[in-house]
Amino acid sequence: MAVSRDDVLHIASLARFRLDDARVQTLARELSSILGHVEVLSAVDTSSVSQSHEKSARTPLRPDHGPGAPLSAPLESFAPDMKDGFFLVPRLATHEDSAESGA
Repeated sequence: MAVSRDDVLHIASLARFRLDDARVQTLARELSSILGHVEVLSAVDTSSVSQSHEKSARTPLRPDHGPGAPLSAPLESFAPDMKDGFFLVPRLATHEDSAESGA
């Protein structure tokens, strides 16, 4: 499968990349080469190969039990403001306050 110049420009616009003409031609050749390799790999007969996701091939899991590790300092010492066991963090200056937007 050959990747055209228009294909590269379309992909670049979706990714919001700006490319010069020399780079567009290089990418078209490289992508065509990659897709050529994928076509060769897809032609390989793998019907006799066992699947790697068989149940016996999974890594055994251990039970998750035991007490949690105690903290060396109280939870309240990690942040100045807490409410109901959660940390309160200040709103970022870049976020609009919902009261200011009229919502």
